[in-house]
Amino acid sequence: MPQITIIGSGFAGLTAVRQIRQKMPNAKITLISPTPEFIYLPSLIWIPSGLRQPEDLRLDLTGFFRAHRVDHHPGRLLGVTETGKGLLTDKGELSTDILLIASGGRFIKQLPGIEHTIALCEGIDAAVKIRDRLAAMSGGTIAFGFGGNPKEPAAMRGGPMFELLFGTDTLLRKQGRRDRFELVFFAPGTQPGKRLGEKAVEKILQEMDQRGIKTHLGHKIKGFEADKVITEGGEIPSDLTLFMPGMTGPDWAANSPFPLSEGGLIQADQHCQVPGFEGSVYIAGDAGSFPGPAWMPKQAHMADLQAKAAVENMALRAQGKSPTATYTPELACIIDTLKDGILVFRRPDRKLMLRSRLFHYAKRFFEWWYLRPYRR
Repeated sequence: MPQITIIGSGFAGLTAVRQIRQKMPNAKITLISPTPEFIYLPSLIWIPSGLRQPEDLRLDLTGFFRAHRVDHHPGRLLGVTETGKGLLTDKGELSTDILLIASGGRFIKQLPGIEHTIALCEGIDAAVKIRDRLAAMSGGTIAFGFGGNPKEPAAMRGGPMFELLFGTDTLLRKQGRRDRFELVFFAPGTQPGKRLGEKAVEKILQEMDQRGIKTHLGHKIKGFEADKVITEGGEIPSDLTLFMPGMTGPDWAANSPFPLSEGGLIQADQHCQVPGFEGSVYIAGDAGSFPGPAWMPKQAHMADLQAKAAVENMALRAQGKSPTATYTPELACIIDTLKDGILVFRRPDRKLMLRSRLFHYAKRFFEWWYLRPYRR
């Protein structure tokens, strides 16, 4: 059986490990990541409120790797050879028969003054910093926003910012401090969250209005300063700016042999293969530019679906068959507010949006259910 190397220990990478062991039980698996751990990013929104602590979301993968016979290579990828089978890391060189790129994307940090902002999805340290800043504030203005990749509309992550916004509002109300704060939401588009569907955008904007959250929409973001957000439509005073930049490909991608999209992500076909490297290089998750509708999300659920398709096609190739597995574009999320949740589900043939207090608890249950295989 082949030597399979996976780059990344996030959602796509770990789903791929489990699928490979089911479909190619004798394959040799090497996984490259800086540390043998998994961060459950969807629950970062709960760290600022204290609903989750950092240790709740950081899972040691040593036991999981042992159980699934994974050779963990503790390093960072620096480059790939022209064949796609030679890998250079900061801890040495590796060779492989099959490569799965599941490294995730990279935030675009080119706006002037972006160091004055905090991006929640950068990880636990960012979420803790937000928690501590909120606790230390006695009042003021908090600006929440997200940007995109103008050359890759799908390469953005706005959902967590809506959750952080509504969760912060709920938290301040519970603490009896909401009247001392002004919350402002900003985005360069006039319909933030458009990929969720027009009905969802309308519902989100109504929610902001009902909560007394101001909006600053439809103006290109020019930069940031320590006490303001600067846009083409004016400045937003801000004592704390929480901003999610758009995304592009990993830093090593530009010097790799793989074809890139205009937005800097690694191109993929419908079978999660990298064109020109069919059968030997696959991709799943945020690092890739995949065929599909403009609303197809960059989220963990989609990464899992792509990883499953990629492994299915690896297994077919190993049997001498052509790849047939693909993924169905699917957006599934619960926009949590700390007291209830808005369920948004979208497929090419279906849209659904529901709100209930039960969805807050459903999101918490799903976290427990999803993490069970990795708690060893």
